[in-house]
Amino acid sequence: MNKARTLVKFIQFLDVTFGAPKRLLLYVFDGVGSAAAMTFETFKWIAKGDINPKNTISQMVEVGWSSFPIVALTSFFTGMVLALQVGSATSNLFNEPVYVGTVTGFSLVMELGPILTAIVITGRVGAAITAELGTMKVTEQIDALYVLGTNPVKYLAVPRFLACFFMLPLLTAASNIIGIYGGMIVTVNSWEVTPDMYWTEVLDFMIVRTFLHGFIKSFFYALIIAIVSCHKGFNTSGGAEGVGKATTNSVMVSIVLILVSDYFLTAFLVALNIK
Repeated sequence: MNKARTLVKFIQFLDVTFGAPKRLLLYVFDGVGSAAAMTFETFKWIAKGDINPKNTISQMVEVGWSSFPIVALTSFFTGMVLALQVGSATSNLFNEPVYVGTVTGFSLVMELGPILTAIVITGRVGAAITAELGTMKVTEQIDALYVLGTNPVKYLAVPRFLACFFMLPLLTAASNIIGIYGGMIVTVNSWEVTPDMYWTEVLDFMIVRTFLHGFIKSFFYALIIAIVSCHKGFNTSGGAEGVGKATTNSVMVSIVLILVSDYFLTAFLVALNIK
């Protein structure tokens, strides 16, 4: 009897030790496959032109206009901090602040602008999408759409995909301008540099490819936010607690994917000489 119990415990130990990675791998592949299927169906409806204009415009206002204040505030103070840090560092190295506008502009346009805007939109819009769809899922409103003959992906996911895809790049462009302007305020007031000198430093070395580098990445970040938030919302279960977990997971996964994809997108764009 003791030998049998020992054997059972050993088998349970093996299952816990070696079965967990297997289950995790299956969970990941199942999630990726489900998200890919939803994305394919979404693009199928978009390609057909079967779009609800009212819902799409409503979502664009929510993603774009309603998010603009927090995006502007974040970018403005990021530009101010960058200018302060760059001016301080170059003053210590060269006894005067040099290339403050250049470093601030390049940092914002190529990297910080797209990344910070995407993270802000993830926290504000991505979480809201997951919570909204998740609540509809656990209260069986999505099942009711099927009963009424309405495809939930077409009615709910397509407008949110389009809103994220078109509004995030526009927010990124606005974020870049506001951040650079914030840097100018600090540079002029802290380092006694004239506005003309600051803008000359920003624009002298910046070309169209520099702007496109960050602008192109923002489209990919928009797709990540839309795919993850909609997928997590559609697959929510477990009542109110499940909605909370799905929302948290959505934000966490989106931010991680944005940061991971940033490296590969940067390497790809640099290889294409878009820098």
